[in-house]
Amino acid sequence: MANMLRISEAASLGMHAAAVLASRPKQRTTAAQLAQKLDASEAHLAKVMQRLGKAGLVTSTRGPNGGFALAKSADKVRLLDVYEAVDGELDPDNCLLGLPVCPGRKCILGDLAAKVNKMVQERLAGTTLAALGTAFKE
Repeated sequence: MANMLRISEAASLGMHAAAVLASRPKQRTTAAQLAQKLDASEAHLAKVMQRLGKAGLVTSTRGPNGGFALAKSADKVRLLDVYEAVDGELDPDNCLLGLPVCPGRKCILGDLAAKVNKMVQERLAGTTLAALGTAFKE
């Protein structure tokens, strides 16, 4: 079934992985554990986690007791921070066709696309990992 709202698999994976880490604040979680929990490719997850690390959102430690952990308190990390670390800055005025200038005089959806994009941006900006509560608590 089709879905109007499209978030890349990488951004979705990043947000879910960050939520898992937020539910385990006192322990490190390996890429394999995250991949299993999220039913995701470990290779893809590793690339996403690398982006989160580069953005300063997670830390990683190698070795037998290694793994990933949030670099900041869960109440300081917004879903928008995670999304933008993975996919780049979210532009609420972006064209549905990805064009810099629409070839039409008016968007065929009117201002609907801009409103939905703005709503998504506001939701992601207003939701911290801590606010997700027990979504992944064990």
